[in-house]
Amino acid sequence: MKTLIKNATILPAGGETTVTGSIAIEGNILTHIGSVPESFTADRTIDAAGMIAMPGLVNAHVHSPMCVFRNLADDLSFDDWLFGKIIPAESKLTEDDVYWCALLGMIEMIKSGTTCFADMYLHMESVARAALETGMRANLSFGPIISDVRGNGLIVEMDKCADFVSRWQGKANGRIKTCLEIHSVYLFDAPSITGAARLAKELEVGIHIHLSESDSELARSREMYGLTPVAAADSFGVFEVPAIAAHCVKLDETDIALLKQKGVSPVHCPSSNLKLGNGFAPAPRLLNEGVNLCLGTDGCASNNNLNMFEEMHLAALIHKGDSQNPQVLPASQVVRMATENGGKALGFSDVGRLAPGYKADLILINANQAHLCPVNDPCSAVVYSVQAGDVDTVVIDGEVVMRGRRLAKIDEAQVIQKVCGIAQRVCD
Repeated sequence: MKTLIKNATILPAGGETTVTGSIAIEGNILTHIGSVPESFTADRTIDAAGMIAMPGLVNAHVHSPMCVFRNLADDLSFDDWLFGKIIPAESKLTEDDVYWCALLGMIEMIKSGTTCFADMYLHMESVARAALETGMRANLSFGPIISDVRGNGLIVEMDKCADFVSRWQGKANGRIKTCLEIHSVYLFDAPSITGAARLAKELEVGIHIHLSESDSELARSREMYGLTPVAAADSFGVFEVPAIAAHCVKLDETDIALLKQKGVSPVHCPSSNLKLGNGFAPAPRLLNEGVNLCLGTDGCASNNNLNMFEEMHLAALIHKGDSQNPQVLPASQVVRMATENGGKALGFSDVGRLAPGYKADLILINANQAHLCPVNDPCSAVVYSVQAGDVDTVVIDGEVVMRGRRLAKIDEAQVIQKVCGIAQRVCD
């Protein structure tokens, strides 16, 4: 399939000059940006007049099935939120529940311009099925550490984890990658975390972990190991493979140096961290050190949406206010965090830019609206003005999965009905 997108205002990547023209796609690869040769014969043409074309957004940390807990446990402390509300509700979820809830999360992501995401949750087989069906690009984490709530210890389920990796790694024309989930250093113990990290190295996959999210986590880690969460994770071998480290709010200078040295990709989740009262990641310091900082939404239980435009907006604003410097985190840098940086962290080095040879993951934003007019600077508009509902068209791996805000592969009404039924049962 050859696709021609014409008459677009093209934002190739954060910080790059905007061009007006066309985009050519052959199969799932971008072949021409701006100018397309007359010899290119399209099977499908999309007129993008009045639209901004940009790389699809990369949500580098999400729990997509947690949309069922949206608005369930708000205005609580972190510990009351997690242990008092969320974990008890999660215990009621079945594999089928997770499938339908993941579908709803992916609908929300597609409709708000996200084309690629990193997920960690329960019943990841169900999440993988949903990703396969929606056409999204995903890095999916399987949790090998099983906790016995009766206090009889922890085990690392090596065979189940290896089976998940073997069946899903590279699935769907390479759209799906896998890694291991280690929830955090405070929920488990040193032997189990070390064993899981060793397994990730053996399987040649990365690790997705929550890290240094709160003061209570920092205190627990020091009590358990005599180390910060970052230092503890490193001592257990977590950083011996590519690591996605969600949150990274409570960092000292030694932690930041270690993240840089080990090539860890932290994920800034401003909405979730602010809502839970944890603060926010020291993004300017991380970026100044050359750390590959990404953006994520976290789950709907703590956000309460999966809107990456909102995360870009918040990320750009809070650090300006905190530092009292309006030049901190300019729009171009924030766009890179939400596109290229995320793609690199998730193992997709060929997404996040509109350039020949990159995967055809892109979105078209309808700029013919009062709150976007005039678009003096498309990059600034994306960060400071665009709303999730402005996304008109989404292309993933060369396939049009949404056009005119109509989903091509999923029955949205059916999914909403299913999830509302699940919520009545699990959110009492």
